[in-house]
Amino acid sequence: QVQLVESGGGLVQAGGSLRLSCAASGRTLSGYFRGWLRQIPGKEREFVALIGWSGGSTFYADSVKGRFTLSRDKAKNTVWLQMNSLKFEDTALYYCAAGLRFGVRPSEYNYWGQGTQVTVSS
Repeated sequence: QVQLVESGGGLVQAGGSLRLSCAASGRTLSGYFRGWLRQIPGKEREFVALIGWSGGSTFYADSVKGRFTLSRDKAKNTVWLQMNSLKFEDTALYYCAAGLRFGVRPSEYNYWGQGTQVTVSS
């Protein structure tokens, strides 16, 4: 059984930074894409970023491109989402996920974390 555990969320002022981490346990997610998606109440979960197994390929939503950076450590089974120049509209519950296919839709992910809240004050 795979478990994904996020950490690093919190309250930050607009323009500030946060670093989210997602640690996987249970087994090595060899070959899996690792992604981050976010959700605010009343809205659908939306794609933020994903990274390939090797860590050499990344893909970002237009809304975060240039501000967020995703990286992974295969040995530690961990990914990090560095979020800079945060905006009020980045406020959401951020979920870590893993899937076998490159995908931006929530249905394309097999495993999910419990989420970590990011709140950006304006």
